[in-house]
Amino acid sequence: MTGRAPYDALQDLSIVAIIPARYGATRLPGKPLSDIHGKPLIQWVHERVKAARSVDRAIVATDDDRIAAAVRAFGGEVELTSPTCASGTDRVAEVARRLEADVVVDVQGDEPLLDPDSLDALVAPFGSDSDLEMATLAAPLRSGEREMPSVVKVVCDGGGRALYFSRSPIPFRRAGEDELGLRHIGVYAFRRAALLRFASLPVAPLERAEGLEQLRALQHGIAIRVIVRESGPEVAVDTPADLERVRQLLAEAGAVPGGG
Repeated sequence: MTGRAPYDALQDLSIVAIIPARYGATRLPGKPLSDIHGKPLIQWVHERVKAARSVDRAIVATDDDRIAAAVRAFGGEVELTSPTCASGTDRVAEVARRLEADVVVDVQGDEPLLDPDSLDALVAPFGSDSDLEMATLAAPLRSGEREMPSVVKVVCDGGGRALYFSRSPIPFRRAGEDELGLRHIGVYAFRRAALLRFASLPVAPLERAEGLEQLRALQHGIAIRVIVRESGPEVAVDTPADLERVRQLLAEAGAVPGGG
């Protein structure tokens, strides 16, 4: 763990990142294998995770042999999971049950622009707060996002713990009030025991209403620490248009293999 110099409090913790990936996305079938400048999307995500200094292992969790073969082809670690997993977090929990780990990081397989430093910031509090069970990321809302249901908003208490997540604009703003707010970035870190407990809990009414599984944690009394970053990924890949935008952004950033 020599690469963890800024994270000395994590030295005694084993930290595993698990990236759930499924083939049958409704709006972009085969999404994890989508080509981005000569590499599949899942490889870009895996490389971002591996670049985080706090992460000991990065594992792709999938129920699809095509995705598993692609991961092995670029030298990544992969675990096959049941096709009956209801969500990405259930897939992550299935793999976590087989592992020895203190902290499990759940990174969605559609985040090729995720900042590795944000993963480090997400994990860091687990080294100093033994009571912390779950954490996630947020960043300031950008122009126009407040009214978008696809952008999940979060409000926190004075200690940085999530009070609520919603697709609606929260908090309500009276006339003349600042339009500040936070957008949620869907990456989570769990104590392993908290992840397994979370995955065993029934779907909560708020989760069902909003379509947000993190509300299951809040409604069942699991506190979520929110780590606020100055900015978050500009786009996750959910549609063909998102895929084209990511290709453009990576090319502009000079991240294309071979410099092209």
